[in-house]
Amino acid sequence: MTGHASGGVLGLLDGRPLPRAELDRRLAALRAGPRASALPAPGSPEDRQLTRWVAQVLLTELLCEAEAAERGLDVRAAPPVRLDQRAAVELGSINAAAFEGSAAVRAVYEAVTADVTVPPEQVAAYAAATARPPVTLWRLATADGEFEAALDTLPERLAAALADAAVGDTVTVDGEAATVLGVRTVRPEPPPSDRHLRDAARRLAFVRWLDNARARRLRLVPGLEHPGDPAQPDNHHRH
Repeated sequence: MTGHASGGVLGLLDGRPLPRAELDRRLAALRAGPRASALPAPGSPEDRQLTRWVAQVLLTELLCEAEAAERGLDVRAAPPVRLDQRAAVELGSINAAAFEGSAAVRAVYEAVTADVTVPPEQVAAYAAATARPPVTLWRLATADGEFEAALDTLPERLAAALADAAVGDTVTVDGEAATVLGVRTVRPEPPPSDRHLRDAARRLAFVRWLDNARARRLRLVPGLEHPGDPAQPDNHHRH
């Protein structure tokens, strides 16, 4: 498609032009919203990147609306969701914003990842790789103040002196005194459950599905490329 994103088309979905009006409405709402002062200056490269980002969120929503309609999905069965930080990172910022903002995206996610599983041997291997032993922490009072530490993080001579000390004892090493205020054992959090690992696998599968669906069904207009596309002029990310 020729022309620039300043025209009236957001992109093409299955060859059908998508009006740009909703993109302009969302950008205007951001400019009029409570965080407007934190947005980049209009017309700047950063502003154009913001436009691309919002456009990609909108295109993801429209793609999933079309997919949901084709599959006959009941989007009302996809209630609002607030992603935690791990889930948002695994999905990526664009996908995460679309997921939180669109019931159609959530409905398609449920449909395309319903059969994703994690083999038991992978669950067991992950649990074994991430298992951590309990940690004993010593609370000490020194001339520099109070702090808590494991013995293996302390200077070797101090750790050796504390190994046989009890709560209330004071040891002196190289002229420095340390009083034992308390000792406690911290047990690490249990490894992620099968459900957590499956959720992560589902998010990965959904990202792959979206990437494939975008490549097959969407065509972008110049100026609304993905903000991370190295070919577009405002991508300043360099390695």
